Amino acid sequence: MIVQDIKTTDGPNYWSVKRHRLVVMLLDLEELEEKPTNLIPGFYDRIIKLIPSLEEHRCSVGTKGGFLKRVKEGTWMGHVIEHIALEIQSLAGMQTGFGRTRPTGDKGVYHVVFSYEDVEAGKYAAKAAVRIAEALVKGEEYNVQHDIEALKTIAESNRLGPSTNAIVQEAIKRNIPVLRLDDDCLIQLGYGSAQRRIEASIASTTSNIAVDLAGNKHLTKQLLQSNYIPVPQGGTLVQEEELEKIISNIGYPVVIKPIDGNQGKGATTNITCYEDAVKAFRYAKEFSSTVVCEQFIAGNDFRVLVIDYRFTAAALRTPAAVTGDGVHTIRELVAEANLDPKRGKNHEKVLTRITIDECANNLIRKKGFTPDSVLPHGYKLLLKPTANLSTGGTAEDVTDDVHPANIALFERIARIINLDICGIDIMATSLTEPIIENGGAVLEVNAAPGLRMHICPSSGTPRNPGKAIVDMLFPNGNNGRIPIIAITGTNGKTTTTRLMAHVTKYAGYNVGYTTTDGIYIHDQMIVKGDCTGPVSTRTVLRDPGVNMAVLECARGGILRAGLGFDHCDIGIVTNVAEDHLGMQGIDTIEKLARVKSVIAEAVHRDGYAILNADDDNVYNMRENVSAKVAYFSINAGNQRIWQHVAEGGLAAIYENGYITLLKEKMVYRIAKATEVPLTFSGTATFNIANILPVCIAAYVQKTHPRQIGEALKSFVASPDMLPGRMNVFDFNSFKIIVDYAHNAPGLRAIAPFIQSIPASKKTGVITGVGDRRNEDIVALGAEAAAIFDELVIRHDKDMRGRLVEEMDQLLFKGIRQVAPNKKVTIISDELKAVKLAIKQAEPNSVTIVFAEDIKGLHKFLYKAQQFMFRSTRMAV
Repeated sequence: MIVQDIKTTDGPNYWSVKRHRLVVMLLDLEELEEKPTNLIPGFYDRIIKLIPSLEEHRCSVGTKGGFLKRVKEGTWMGHVIEHIALEIQSLAGMQTGFGRTRPTGDKGVYHVVFSYEDVEAGKYAAKAAVRIAEALVKGEEYNVQHDIEALKTIAESNRLGPSTNAIVQEAIKRNIPVLRLDDDCLIQLGYGSAQRRIEASIASTTSNIAVDLAGNKHLTKQLLQSNYIPVPQGGTLVQEEELEKIISNIGYPVVIKPIDGNQGKGATTNITCYEDAVKAFRYAKEFSSTVVCEQFIAGNDFRVLVIDYRFTAAALRTPAAVTGDGVHTIRELVAEANLDPKRGKNHEKVLTRITIDECANNLIRKKGFTPDSVLPHGYKLLLKPTANLSTGGTAEDVTDDVHPANIALFERIARIINLDICGIDIMATSLTEPIIENGGAVLEVNAAPGLRMHICPSSGTPRNPGKAIVDMLFPNGNNGRIPIIAITGTNGKTTTTRLMAHVTKYAGYNVGYTTTDGIYIHDQMIVKGDCTGPVSTRTVLRDPGVNMAVLECARGGILRAGLGFDHCDIGIVTNVAEDHLGMQGIDTIEKLARVKSVIAEAVHRDGYAILNADDDNVYNMRENVSAKVAYFSINAGNQRIWQHVAEGGLAAIYENGYITLLKEKMVYRIAKATEVPLTFSGTATFNIANILPVCIAAYVQKTHPRQIGEALKSFVASPDMLPGRMNVFDFNSFKIIVDYAHNAPGLRAIAPFIQSIPASKKTGVITGVGDRRNEDIVALGAEAAAIFDELVIRHDKDMRGRLVEEMDQLLFKGIRQVAPNKKVTIISDELKAVKLAIKQAEPNSVTIVFAEDIKGLHKFLYKAQQFMFRSTRMAV
């Protein structure tokens, strides 16, 4: 078997609109295409033995054991690999379950599709499943556990920490979009201008001054002390010589720690002699140039969490420790404690495994033991100086036991530091009485406090600090979304996208939009090129200055990686025609329509799918749409429109020369077509078809019909506003028009407009696209021959695998079918072809150039216009 390709989706996609995270593997079974599982001796017994948990897979049979029943009866290896990939991810602790395997049309080649939780783990599972299947076919031994452990390692390295994950999961519950901005824990919640960001438990709302202040333990203590908050006495020092003076002022026992430490790193507690104090000072200096020495406050270690200046949770923390049994060594007791299924590496589980590191060894020696000593029965030995969960400590929830006076104190502390997500370390006998009365003190104030002890305490009631943080970031039920209008279709989608962006800007939005030309933010192109895929979409949705996204979504991006958003407010499908067929397994018009329908199906339930009622393939998409549906038609007699309106629906039509909106009994005349520049005095019906869905979308977005009409009248098919779409360059005695139409349906759509142009001669400069089917290139030649008096064939710089001679033969074939005697000239270079067209232009002639390098051609034509204008003036 050969893995030809592996892609991943992260959004609504061709395979599933609801299941966004899928691996799509292109797999060639080679000779196994002729060998279903029932024809491979021993295969069934070997797969049961190797992965017995596959018994749980129901498959299409719908009952437990359904998949294995299919294996026994005979199924193809792609299907087997799909199930193996799902199962080994499941055995590694990841939640997966969706899969399907479909033939591509090429013999033995399949799309094997399955869900993933972690993208890198999903890719690994795809390759591992193929290796496992090959071993099963050959009857070879295979270590599946090796792959399962590798998957665990991959997933753990990419997994969000517990604090970040708690916030993310709460955001997902609230239907707030989540975008991961790096490989660590920088997360965007929401889209565009409505977004907020988090990094662990620091939010974009968190004051940088407050974070710096909390990181400086001495300055924090000074500020708290000046506000009459109980804190330990002490001071800071840089030189060892300063240590004795500070200790003499405050007395033993003391705590020595780095001024800007975290998670207990570099800290030593309950120091009772100068020799130990010096060792602690030198240890702290490994982490910070400045060291804090302060009173050791006896009592219990509490962590309090204050979010949005409101008390949220409190936990009693206990350092990592073991209790002797008179039999086992300290090392053995630690190993036994780490067998607790709640303990894992780092933040993998509720608790962290205990390690015997240098700090633990110091504490063990201090008590007169070694790691191989047997502790007396009942003797409790602390292994860490602090109670941080990250060093193996435990936590008990005590939120409900906190005295009201303490709650007020904690909230006041958060306001004094101005820290909206605040962890406060308290040492006190308890929190059930005011700490100012029981001798307690505030040890530290922490930015980015860990949430794990509150989410999953070792004992007590779990709390949900993620909810409090999300409520703070998105008050009043705000979901952090901006309007998203997604547009697809075979032809007209770029014009529709640009016009939609123009109308929404006219209505006052700050628009980000994507097209085949580039990405635009506030009318500024930030990236040049074909930007109709999910990466470009996310660029717009990440921009904090955008409060409206208008996104052109091409078939390639949908097939390659899905959409770059989870759902949209409005989805427009302009049309579906024979283009790109035969690519990526899409070999029929029905399959192409299925690709385009992803946009309509991705509209949320309260949004609108806007469909072309003149196109059967588009109109039929309504059957799978869960959103509201609106239709448009350039045919005023389209009964689909009138029936829909009669049933209370929304529609747009072109009737009696007007662009018109219909809603129940209301009729809105948006504009007379002749007054809208894009219609070229009403002759460009293909552009009217692009205008109609824009009017619906703008109306749905609460733009007044009068304002929509004004916006339409201010939009011109100029090289600046609409590059490469019917851009007219007037040379006084002749015209050059630049357009981007590149397929037979596109030419067919603009044919009536070209025929309406009064001209002595109409010349077309055409080419074919190399990765299209032979019949598509022939059809383009035939359409061009029917429209133009004369043709010039040019060639793209990128022929996409075709020889120029082959392209010419196919175009000539189509031309000769329609007009055997048509004059045809071949000029390979696009610019040279245009220069010849200008040189040979007859008075009142029109040349339409279907261009590749739009920007370069525009630049040349501007200069040519200026030169001819100067020459004419000189002649006069």
